[in-house]
Amino acid sequence: MNFETYPFEKLNQLLEAVTPSSTYSPLSLTIGEPQFATPQFILDALNDNAPLLNKYPKTAGETVLREAMLKYNVERFGLTLDNTQIIPTFGTREVLFNFPQFLLHDIKDPVMVFPNPFYQIYEGAAKACRAEVIYLNLNASNDFQPEVDDEALAKADFVILNSPNNPTSSVMLMEDLKKWVELALKHDFVLLNDECYSDLYLGEPLPSLLNASIEVGNETFKNILVINSISKRSSAPGLRSGFIAGDAEILKEYMVYRTYVGCASPLPLQHAAAVAWADQDHVNGFREKYKKNFELAKEVLGLDAPEATFYIWLKVEDEIAFTTKLYKEYNLKVIPGSFLGREGEGKGYVRLALVYEAKKTKEALIRIKLCLENT
Repeated sequence: MNFETYPFEKLNQLLEAVTPSSTYSPLSLTIGEPQFATPQFILDALNDNAPLLNKYPKTAGETVLREAMLKYNVERFGLTLDNTQIIPTFGTREVLFNFPQFLLHDIKDPVMVFPNPFYQIYEGAAKACRAEVIYLNLNASNDFQPEVDDEALAKADFVILNSPNNPTSSVMLMEDLKKWVELALKHDFVLLNDECYSDLYLGEPLPSLLNASIEVGNETFKNILVINSISKRSSAPGLRSGFIAGDAEILKEYMVYRTYVGCASPLPLQHAAAVAWADQDHVNGFREKYKKNFELAKEVLGLDAPEATFYIWLKVEDEIAFTTKLYKEYNLKVIPGSFLGREGEGKGYVRLALVYEAKKTKEALIRIKLCLENT
């Protein structure tokens, strides 16, 4: 399979021959990995359940984890799901890669549709499926919202949305999500929203695509799925805990497929994830940290905060030159937007991940300001 080089490897290649300034200590805003400590109650649950390593985990997930995830959906979204409508997963990256292969296996000349720029696993899955790709281009002219092309969607078998969006930080509100549910039913494609940043809202809580499905009368979630992850909301990416939820008919067959995949989460991790999913208070604390970081971005760079995520999609004249200069002269790494998009999308932008405590974040933002002023 001819997979595209991952953005972080492209960055390494770009900067390989560049010697960073020794005036500054190294900083990196490249990876969307929270740098805050995982809450102690989660660590305690992991430690307390470590003896369960002598047992095989169930592919379907333990009852304690499923119940916690169902509780989360009630408390966060007002969604009352049952066990046929949710599957615990080993994070969401594995789902994004293997679910399209399951879904599209028996379809001749499958067509996948997803945003551009994008989280690169979407493209990897399409290549693994030998699927034709249709891009939903996100740019300033459409306010970074996926534009609807009825003719293209009529060909679609599987559509991925990503709201809140990585890398652009754009969000789709209820009316937009409802339109997409209606399109999925009209054209009979499976629609999945990647909602891994849904708890990192900075103002009002954001809806799930499943809420939108109910709003248009599709209460069984026909053709509608969402994925979510604990990584961002609980500063616990190493727990590898996520779920896929929605259409029970699709999930029933996908569950059979998953028994062959071998992605069952170890029991200590499931128990630790369960306490994290069941608790919402600790997430409030992380949201406050991200709010503070965006306040600093306003103070230092004059940038308004997005509605969600911890990313800034920063417009620059030349993203490659800016990234190189920022590393060479200020010892700070960022990701060029063109590494995250295709067909020219992402050009003229860099992605900043504001994942540190306020002091480090402010230092990074000051370096970016200096670089912008001296470009």
